[in-house]
Amino acid sequence: MSDTIDLATRLRAIQAAQGRAPFDVLLTGGKVVDVATLEVREADVGLIGPMIASVHAPGAFRDARQSVDVGGRHLAPGFLDGHVHFESSHMLPHHYASVVVPQGTTTIFCDPHELANVLGVAGVRYAVEASRGLPLRFIVQASSCVPAAPGLEMSGADFQAKEINELLGWPEVAGLAEVMDMQAVLDASPRMVGILTEALASGKIIEGHARGLKGPTLQAYLAAGISADHEITSAEDAIEKLRAGMTVEIRGSHDYLLPGIIEALNRLPVIPTSLTICTDDVFPDILVERGGVNDVLRRLIRYGFDPLQAIRCATINNALRLRRDDLGQVVAGRRADILVLSDLREIAVEAVYANGRRVAEHGRMIEAPKAALALPPVRTMKLGTLTADDFRVRIPEMSEGRAVVRTIKGARFTSWGEREVEVRGGFAVVPDDASTMTVVHRHGRSNRGPQTAIIEDWDRWRGAYASSYSHDSHNLVVYGADAAEMALAANRVIEMGGGNCVVKGGRIIAEIAYPVAGILSAKLPAEVAETHKRVVEAAGEVCAWKPPYRTFKALEGQCLACNAGPHLTDQGLTCGDTRQIFESFVRAA
Repeated sequence: MSDTIDLATRLRAIQAAQGRAPFDVLLTGGKVVDVATLEVREADVGLIGPMIASVHAPGAFRDARQSVDVGGRHLAPGFLDGHVHFESSHMLPHHYASVVVPQGTTTIFCDPHELANVLGVAGVRYAVEASRGLPLRFIVQASSCVPAAPGLEMSGADFQAKEINELLGWPEVAGLAEVMDMQAVLDASPRMVGILTEALASGKIIEGHARGLKGPTLQAYLAAGISADHEITSAEDAIEKLRAGMTVEIRGSHDYLLPGIIEALNRLPVIPTSLTICTDDVFPDILVERGGVNDVLRRLIRYGFDPLQAIRCATINNALRLRRDDLGQVVAGRRADILVLSDLREIAVEAVYANGRRVAEHGRMIEAPKAALALPPVRTMKLGTLTADDFRVRIPEMSEGRAVVRTIKGARFTSWGEREVEVRGGFAVVPDDASTMTVVHRHGRSNRGPQTAIIEDWDRWRGAYASSYSHDSHNLVVYGADAAEMALAANRVIEMGGGNCVVKGGRIIAEIAYPVAGILSAKLPAEVAETHKRVVEAAGEVCAWKPPYRTFKALEGQCLACNAGPHLTDQGLTCGDTRQIFESFVRAA
């Protein structure tokens, strides 16, 4: 989507706004959603090219090349997604656009750090180039977490100050993406100081990832120049961060938090303009079936948020955050990104105008977006065939006997545990109430072999699951209890060039291929959504879900070593608090 409005277009708009020239498009019979005053008022809206030329009294002007009577519907600004990794949809950019634009999203603030962790700077360049000419405006960020926890993990690239400086110099890049390595900020590590120095010097936005920070640590994080957070853990957390001056980006991926957050927000004397909406990560089946930003808005409204306030957070508040005074309102001079809504509470989108063109109606694109360039590299699984022994916990210098080993307890919010285990043939025998997890470096940059650990509070896996999509380093991660089944699932993912595979009863019961960088599919959205849904269902057959934490989403985030607590990475058992790497073996029992 072009961001350039030429002088000739503006001059035509000046004339049309005064009735001296025809509008290109005139939307009549509508009620404008004023996100500045939170009013709904009857008005006609005149468009010239990609911009709004006039919002005026009904019937004040009639001269237009095309007049569209919206029949009493609401006219609202196009939604802005304040923080998103489109790669979590496992779709290519033009396919992603074809899904979210009919839902009302016309702009995304995109951090392509999934691609960057596999392909480096070339991954960010692909995201920029692949978004050109789409009806969805990609505002790209310079990915800061490549990898997310340096020293504790290795991905396909390593971004230092030099790479960040290059990315921030691109005109399409509007800021530094979420700074996930919170401890490095608090410790003022040289690498992080260099990255933040480049971002501050650029004058561009710095996005945050402040999970669990409060009091002095939150203040210190803000003092570093970081100004937003989407990692909200409670209502109290949201309010503290708003009071601290942060832009708080409410996301829908943790639905159990939303009712309490809305209750707390509704007690405030005013909803701050620093409250925005984002999606962060949305699986393809959920994106297709329920939506992205529109789904978040519907749920917030259902939990008691005023519809106009909700829409305001997804439009003008996000535009203010992004420093884009050409977006976020249905007013003269702004981009003609306009939604025709039949129901405000249900966020029922009937039609979408992007840059002045009617691009979607009744939930479908009028014309399917086309790919702007060829696919990025597809051969990124730099691994040979794995054996069952790669998925067992090795006990050094012990063939038989008993040993005490470290374990990881819990999903998402993890803690250390210890178990006494039997040792047979140099490997730990996994207790009947526990399972195992293996991470294998897949980018060809590390000599360490497969890393395996015992995990607790997952019950006993009844099969195996393997994936090359694991935030954010995207190494190969495998879960299970039977080493042979884990090897079968892992080798199938390697054979597919990336993807997910579920094994049950010694055979593959579901799989999806992600041959593009090991994280994206080139298939059409409906097929990606349907196949992914089957993988999620199959994973539920071999792993006992226990919401809100032990869910499919946890499988993709269990390796996030930047978060507090223990995590298994391609480098071994790590601790996000102390920045240490440990062996599984503790001592002989």
